[in-house]
Amino acid sequence: QLQLVESGGGLVQPGGSLRLSCAAAKFTLDAYVIGWFRQAPGKEREGISCISNSDESTYYADSVKGRFTISRDNAKNTAYLQMNSLKPEDTAVYYCAAARRGVQDMCVIHGGDYWGQGTQVTVSS
Repeated sequence: QLQLVESGGGLVQPGGSLRLSCAAAKFTLDAYVIGWFRQAPGKEREGISCISNSDESTYYADSVKGRFTISRDNAKNTAYLQMNSLKPEDTAVYYCAAARRGVQDMCVIHGGDYWGQGTQVTVSS
């Protein structure tokens, strides 16, 4: 069973930053497109950023564009989401996912094939 484990969530003040990590176990990330999704209470899951196997292609939702940066280090079998200028509306459970499909297809339409357990991000003063 492929495993993804997120870390790095927590409580941060508005305007602050966090970096989420997504570590893969029992498989190598470089064969997959990696995505970050979030779900706030009472809202649908949102695909916020996805990155192709070779970093050549990325997708960002309008809600995070210019503030969040996705990256991956295939040698470390880990993907990251750097989140800057955080807002209260960024509060959600954040999930990483892996899939063998296109970046936009994954983030906008079909989501991931494999999912982590999620990490809570709370932006509040």
